[in-house]
Amino acid sequence: MLVFGDSLSAGYGIDVDQSWATLLQARLKQLGYEHRVINASIGGDTTESGAARISQAIDTFAPALIILELGGNDGLRGIPPGTMRANLYEIIKTSTDSGAAVVLLGIRIPPNYGQRYIAEFEDVFRQLASELNVPWIEFFLQGVALNAELMQDDGIHPNAVAQPILLDNAWPIISSALANQGG
Repeated sequence: MLVFGDSLSAGYGIDVDQSWATLLQARLKQLGYEHRVINASIGGDTTESGAARISQAIDTFAPALIILELGGNDGLRGIPPGTMRANLYEIIKTSTDSGAAVVLLGIRIPPNYGQRYIAEFEDVFRQLASELNVPWIEFFLQGVALNAELMQDDGIHPNAVAQPILLDNAWPIISSALANQGG
């Protein structure tokens, strides 16, 4: 199982042992799954850099399931949604062509980017999930992003207390993907 994301999944600003990806490994073990979680997330990654490195990650780790969490940095940098969509499409297609299942963790961006950009940005996740038949969640940071007690001082990155919530947000589609793979 490959977690392929940015700083939200890399455990930025916290001990990596507290990150939701590490907690995922513990949950899988507790539930009797033998999957090994590889966290290939890199802080600052955009969908472009993700598209450039997905083939190598697949070749290196041969994952059965890829948890894709990219796009936040694209939004924060104002990258055109069409460019982000093309990059995510390439990541998903490369992944599924390798035989890996993919789940997509959707991201939202702050309201100061304007309604048109925000709508186009958020539609990318919805459209790709529908077009490529990829399970997804609309907002990975649901219940976390607007709660100052769960965010680091930068207001962008979740703190250690938020990590179990992030795992709980992602768990329904991860567990469903595992069930579809036969465990």
